[in-house]
Amino acid sequence: MTDPIYKTDALIAEDIDAYLEAHQHKTMLRFITCGSVDDGKSTLIGRLLYDSKMIFEDQLATLEADSKRVGTQGGNIDFALLVDGLAAEREQGITIDVAYRFFATEKRKFIVADTPGHEQYTRNMVTGASTADLAVILIDARKGVLTQTRRHSYLVQLLGIKNVVLAVNKMDLVDYDQATYDAIIEDYTNFARSIGIEEFVAIPISGLAGDNIAAHSDTMPWYTGPALLPHLEEVEISNTVEQEQPFSMPVQWVNRPNLDFRGFAGLVATGSIRPGDSVRVLPSGKTSEVARIVSLEGDRDLAVAGESVTLTLKDEIDCSRGQVIVAAQAPLEVADQFESTIVWMDEQEMVPGRAYWMKIGTQTVSATVQHPKYEVNVNTQEQLAAKTLDLNAIGVANITLDREIPFDAYDNNHALGGFILIDKITNATVAAGLINFALRRSTNVHWQATDIDRADHAAMKNQKPAVVWLTGLSGSGKSTIGNILEKKLARMNRHTFLLDGDNVRHGLNKDLGFTEADRIENIRRVGEVAKLMTDAGLIVITAFISPFRSERDMVRSMMQPGEFVEVFVDTPLEVAEERDVKGLYAKARSGQLKNFTGIDSPYEAPFNAEIRIDTTAMSPEEAADAIIDRLIP
Repeated sequence: MTDPIYKTDALIAEDIDAYLEAHQHKTMLRFITCGSVDDGKSTLIGRLLYDSKMIFEDQLATLEADSKRVGTQGGNIDFALLVDGLAAEREQGITIDVAYRFFATEKRKFIVADTPGHEQYTRNMVTGASTADLAVILIDARKGVLTQTRRHSYLVQLLGIKNVVLAVNKMDLVDYDQATYDAIIEDYTNFARSIGIEEFVAIPISGLAGDNIAAHSDTMPWYTGPALLPHLEEVEISNTVEQEQPFSMPVQWVNRPNLDFRGFAGLVATGSIRPGDSVRVLPSGKTSEVARIVSLEGDRDLAVAGESVTLTLKDEIDCSRGQVIVAAQAPLEVADQFESTIVWMDEQEMVPGRAYWMKIGTQTVSATVQHPKYEVNVNTQEQLAAKTLDLNAIGVANITLDREIPFDAYDNNHALGGFILIDKITNATVAAGLINFALRRSTNVHWQATDIDRADHAAMKNQKPAVVWLTGLSGSGKSTIGNILEKKLARMNRHTFLLDGDNVRHGLNKDLGFTEADRIENIRRVGEVAKLMTDAGLIVITAFISPFRSERDMVRSMMQPGEFVEVFVDTPLEVAEERDVKGLYAKARSGQLKNFTGIDSPYEAPFNAEIRIDTTAMSPEEAADAIIDRLIP
């Protein structure tokens, strides 16, 4: 006879297994809450956690204690404290960072991102929205549609979130007045249509009182639509759009555990794939067939968009991280110039012409952003003229990459059409962007092969090409050293050319001023000229202040390895100012000369220059000899 205790244990185990099995197959909804500051986003999420029974007794006890100590509800439970975890958030009563919370009901699992409402933290809202299937846009019933409401709605539409819930919150503070609610819905509907949001679900709620959150509230009998939580449980999230497109998968990792296995792991971005399907690797264009689809559960007969798998190919073709495997008969475009929509997320304004790292899919490339075509006014949708983009600005600009990449428009493929920009010096993420389309000129221009190459030019001159890049403050002695260096090399029968900063501005760069953007373009053009001269086999000497590290690094990246020799002409500011041969420092001090390096514009000294010249301890002749010793051992 079976012991009743063991029988009970077996039943409990079966119940647990059944629960876990049911929970495992629930659908997952990712959504964000957004809107203006103090619209009640954190309170709403706290109420959702509370009403879905996702708060343990010890958490509830802590919440009650915290509510009395730092809450904003006069000692009553402050549900916002469940989400606002940062000390600064609790002190100010606002959300600063993106807070992610998981909860579940009997019908569905949820991951919710509580995004900041304050304009200063709009960049964090973009982070939370980038992976969301649905957006809950909150409006304070007392305030109506505000500028930040419009900005967040515009970003929701821009990022392609199709499911939108307009939650008119704090209805208890307007006595649940239907007329107030109707006026807000009419105002928002007119704005939503102007930015392309054709449909949304509007729900009047009170996050604090729980009205229309988990169930329909008797306080608003005039409202006959769904409560918020039931709507979130029932809303259909379709992946068919991605799955119906041709197959594409950015390669995240080359899986090579042993000599007998070589697979390419990644997240399927669009479409589906089966063993035997023909595929193409971009940008190389090599083709093969899928041999196996490998997952944690073993080999599979099918993989679809949204699933992470490892593909093995029948042929040993070159494929590495950052490349994209696509359907052979439907390859993506490959280009290096795009029109893009950019959301600027850094407190330092965008510098047109500066090179940033672009991370798109699983690859990282160097990208240069041109002057914006226009900036978008989120309130009126006007396209405003702009020289740059500052914090939270949304604009359209062309972007040029250092090499061609496979891509798709963001509207078609979020994974291969969305990107971030990263500052090369600070490694800070400065912008998020969406590719609109490739520029036609980038696909019509091809590199023309020639029979006499750079190696032949160098051999004819019997020398190794190089770029000697003299950088330092105005008056440091760059031009003097460069002139002496060229004379010494000429006496050694070396073929050289000196590009001096002032001389170049008489012709090639006469259209440029001295703003930060113009300085960057000045250096970019000089770098391109220097590259052509090294292709001709010359030793190029340049004398430019070139105050920014990122632009000097940009020129270095144009050259062959070992050909760029950075020479830091290190002269203290007071010494350079004493020399002041051209009287420039005096003009800058008096305010007659703006954006002068060392006075009202910064100079970023090299971190690891190949040569450092201390002009307080070394003469120009000695400096030239030191450079020659490096060039010609």
